[in-house]
Amino acid sequence: MAIILVALGSNRCHGRHGRPAGVVRAALAALAQLGLVERVSPIFDTAPIGPGSRRYANAVAAMAWDGPLPDLLTALKSIERDFGRRAGRRWGDRVLDLDILAAGETVLRQGRLVVPHPRLAERRFVLDPLVHVAPSWRHPLLGLTARQLHARALRPKGLPRA
Repeated sequence: MAIILVALGSNRCHGRHGRPAGVVRAALAALAQLGLVERVSPIFDTAPIGPGSRRYANAVAAMAWDGPLPDLLTALKSIERDFGRRAGRRWGDRVLDLDILAAGETVLRQGRLVVPHPRLAERRFVLDPLVHVAPSWRHPLLGLTARQLHARALRPKGLPRA
């Protein structure tokens, strides 16, 4: 079984699950129905990127999955729809967003599925929870651990590297 890293995010309330943090907790329970959720980060409150105006609740889960990654992506998109996710503008407000971040050392580009996630290394809202779940995971293309990627993201912009 491969360990898959999945990002969870929400910035809209849900009729049954409440505020975004409640949506993320409920989505974690739905993920547990797909496979063994081995580790879960704390839920982080983060600022939106792009035109969205609401703050996000973000987390990362490490889960065991023994099927093909395209099947997992299909299952994640089904969970999003079950939570009321509708197609909309990029970076817009959403009740739930689930993304496959990584699958060990796998590098895959197959239609909408790109692993590791192409912007993983640039996003604090992913890196902050990721280091709680898999600090030693190594990005297969960049060769850096999650801890190293996080440290780079924390470095103030414009300062030279040591």
